[in-house]
Amino acid sequence: MRTMTIRNIPDETYEGLQMMAKLNHRSLQEQVRLMLIEEAKLSDGSVSEAASAYRTRLSGRTVEKSVVDDLRKDRSR
Repeated sequence: MRTMTIRNIPDETYEGLQMMAKLNHRSLQEQVRLMLIEEAKLSDGSVSEAASAYRTRLSGRTVEKSVVDDLRKDRSR
């Protein structure tokens, strides 16, 4: 596993990260590490590609008025 040092983090950013870590019951290092891992997963394109493919499959479809009316009736209950 690699080690990384990050310099010149703005005070407000550092404080925000500390708050996030505290709210998640994690150390600052663990919070930042998990955030970096999640960001790297998102940047590989698999999630955005899947979402794009799903939108493409659904494009051109219309929702029938009766479906919308049924949803409105359910919500008003």
